[in-house]
Amino acid sequence: MGKFDGVLLCTDYDDTFCTATGEVPQANREAVAYFRAEGGLFTVATGRAHNTFAPYASLAGINAPAVLSNGSQLYDFAAGEMLLDVCLPQSCREELGPLPAASPGVGMEAYHKGAMYIVGHNAWVDRHIAKVKVTGPDTAVEDIPLPWGKAIFMAEHPDLLSVQQHILSRWGEKYEAIFSNPHMLEVTAKGCNKGGMVLELARRLGIERKNLYCVGDNQNDLPMLAVSAIPFTPANCAPEVKAAGAQLLCHCEEGAIADLIARLDKLY
Repeated sequence: MGKFDGVLLCTDYDDTFCTATGEVPQANREAVAYFRAEGGLFTVATGRAHNTFAPYASLAGINAPAVLSNGSQLYDFAAGEMLLDVCLPQSCREELGPLPAASPGVGMEAYHKGAMYIVGHNAWVDRHIAKVKVTGPDTAVEDIPLPWGKAIFMAEHPDLLSVQQHILSRWGEKYEAIFSNPHMLEVTAKGCNKGGMVLELARRLGIERKNLYCVGDNQNDLPMLAVSAIPFTPANCAPEVKAAGAQLLCHCEEGAIADLIARLDKLY
């Protein structure tokens, strides 16, 4: 028996658990090891799809299924099993596919069964590829196979705001469209967000809401912060997250997860 038995901690990965250069602060590693040794369940809730997070799963030290693809996938890395995978509507290719051509400067990544396909290749797509170290072919929209797990639009922020408005005003009943950073607009099926999938994970694990804690730094983390017993965010968070009232931790580079676990250590 440990002091964190029955406690589930879900963290965003990029710029929360790991730094902008992909490093995991040693303080986080040590704190997660302590949390797990005391019976805690630790996992990641990330915008990354399975293929772009899998190479880093072992670095995260998770001991519970991970929430992937911005809340459209639940994957058990210990068992090597996809527990839940919710795809975009079949109409996504006709509705979302033409948007890069209609919005000069906007690039798109579409994901199908673990494979990435690129439309409207631009500098922001290149930066994302360099960060996740996974790429895919430049493909005509009509040649991207269905179903799509999710789509990501990448461009300057004002251009993406227009894309977001277009998607939600025309097909708001079908899609979630939320920013994971100012240059990445993530589109998943309606109802698929980090909050909903974190609650599903807690239900499957038998975790009470009072023992569910979430931490994240950007707008796509707001749904899971809303279901957290206490919402937490690193000091480097987006203004929208700070305005939502999450408790501020230290900067991610200083070990924000270690800071959070130290606070939980005083609660339990």
